[in-house]
Amino acid sequence: MFVGSYENSIDAKSRVIIPSKYREELGLECYVTRGFDTCIDVYPLEAWKEFEEKLSQLPKSNKQARAFVRKFRANAVKCELDKQGRLTIPEKLRNDAKLVKELTTIGNGEKIEIWSRDVWESDEGIGMLDDIDLAEGMEQYGI
Repeated sequence: MFVGSYENSIDAKSRVIIPSKYREELGLECYVTRGFDTCIDVYPLEAWKEFEEKLSQLPKSNKQARAFVRKFRANAVKCELDKQGRLTIPEKLRNDAKLVKELTTIGNGEKIEIWSRDVWESDEGIGMLDDIDLAEGMEQYGI
């Protein structure tokens, strides 16, 4: 399970160093895709297979389900970490997530999320829930 957050950056060749605490669980190959928010999701192979299985179960007769499946599959790229633990982020995904230089990489359960630090610290990222919203959400979801 991926947890925690790290500040890192993207280099001129579009490479991001994956925090060492995440590398063993991530493995050498992974899938990178657009996240629900303005971020990039990085899935280990096994977690991506489980996600793919869920996508395959969605009703093909439902227009919204088909669009959801297309969004994830069309934006997904199989990637490899290099020997230094770096992951190259495709240009389209970099642009979608507004990745320029400074990043925040967070563990979110079965996946890693890579955020532009500016976006993460804004209302789109961590700022979207203040402590009161967080407490109310925990109560609403029985946590």
